[in-house]
Amino acid sequence: MWIPDSFDVRSGEGAPSAGIGNGFGPPRQTRSLDVIVTRGGVVESRHRVHAAVVSADGTLVDAARDPELSVWWRSCAKPFQVMPFLRSGGFDAVGWGVEELALACASHGGEPEHVAVAARMLATLGLEEGDLACGPHDPLASRGVRLAREAGVRAGRLHNNCSGKHAAMLGRAVQLGESTAGYELAQHRVQRDCRHAVAQWCGLAPERLHVGVDGCGVSVFGLPLANMALSYARLVQAAAEGDGASRRVVSAMTSHPFLVGGTDRFDTVLMEACGGNVVCKIGAEGVHTFGIVDRGLGFALKVEDGAPRAQYPAVLALLAAYDALPSSLPEAVREYGQRAVRNTRGESVGMVRVAYGDVGDRVEMAP
Repeated sequence: MWIPDSFDVRSGEGAPSAGIGNGFGPPRQTRSLDVIVTRGGVVESRHRVHAAVVSADGTLVDAARDPELSVWWRSCAKPFQVMPFLRSGGFDAVGWGVEELALACASHGGEPEHVAVAARMLATLGLEEGDLACGPHDPLASRGVRLAREAGVRAGRLHNNCSGKHAAMLGRAVQLGESTAGYELAQHRVQRDCRHAVAQWCGLAPERLHVGVDGCGVSVFGLPLANMALSYARLVQAAAEGDGASRRVVSAMTSHPFLVGGTDRFDTVLMEACGGNVVCKIGAEGVHTFGIVDRGLGFALKVEDGAPRAQYPAVLALLAAYDALPSSLPEAVREYGQRAVRNTRGESVGMVRVAYGDVGDRVEMAP
């Protein structure tokens, strides 16, 4: 079983990439994950969904449309971007624990609990909110928006859903003795370390990753969906087999799902419902990657047009196909799987859900 070697803090490189590349071969099976919007039993809109399901040994188990479509990974890479800091011992040296690790992997909702952990991380480093390179934005969770408004708090950089990741990157810069100014730039040692770690987990050479600028200002990586899925398969399998850093990341995310997302946010309600057996991470523009712990499988999907309303039903459909959802699905999760289309009077006039088979004016649905 592949488990990554310890991170080399001198070179910034980990174990040699386990050269999977794009040579996955044909999938064992294929399926449709397209999501449709119906009105009066007629299809009004359709979202094309691409997906890959990969085992830890690099087998392409299942696919929808193009499993090797290259897309930007966005925030789904966070569990691997923190790995250099975690493996090098720097994370523990500053006295951070499971809450800080969960927030480093999070796209949080900007609620008071999230802001408090991010502020604590900065204070430990002797830094402040202004040292974060991410810009301010309103909380993503409606509760966060309401509480900030009631408290008369103006949204700042700590409310940014990536503030935990940025705080961890600042911690890595401090550990290395590198400048904290410009830590977000692709040529900075912190970002180069992240690139090497992501490449290693995804089975690609670093130079095969496309590098751009994410919404929060740091490097974002472009790579095939199948390689994204491989990384999550490796993560959950390595955690199960005792790799310390992998186990800590999976445990932090699944034991503190609120910090990973927030009130009524998809990743949070899903991980809560699955009782630690699913670790998942949302990305912007319809990207999602997740793993089933007891199966050692990794999943990655991309909604072609980036629509979040199609993203969640597709994730749930894949998990259902692999028996990873509880038999009694909480209503908060169920609503993400089949969401009513309502008119201005609040009446249900249609549905957003995964379509199976040919879709014309007759709609065929999953049983």
